[in-house]
Amino acid sequence: MTTPSSPEQIEALGGRIDAWLGDQLAENPVVAAVERDLDGPRSWFVRLLGQEKDVFTIRLHLDQRTLAYETYVMPAPEENHAAFYEHLLRRNSRLYGAAFGIGEEDAVFLQGRVDHRLLDADEFDRILGSMYAWVEQFFGPALRIGFASKFH
Repeated sequence: MTTPSSPEQIEALGGRIDAWLGDQLAENPVVAAVERDLDGPRSWFVRLLGQEKDVFTIRLHLDQRTLAYETYVMPAPEENHAAFYEHLLRRNSRLYGAAFGIGEEDAVFLQGRVDHRLLDADEFDRILGSMYAWVEQFFGPALRIGFASKFH
């Protein structure tokens, strides 16, 4: 387990995240909005414009040791439960730094976590780019499995 970052280190890292997200909002056409939760823990919400999934939000949460990130992918499947979860579990083996999981109300989330020591501009880019690519790549097929009768 890593040593917790000091409050000063966390504050500095939060500043780097703010700056990086500001650059993304200005330069990245898929980033539609960035909001920071000023009342709660150190969290940011990055709204992305997709093609397979029109809009989705990645939540970044900075704690003492890690940056956690997650996005809501879709509600629990209505049908073909075994095939749906098998599809996602097989996809998990191909992902780096994130995995599909079940969250509140059995909804599907894509979640990951990275140690503070690894956070730099390249890692921020990897996180955002990977989360975007994976939602875009796996949303449609999972939707067609878990909600098949709506497509016929």
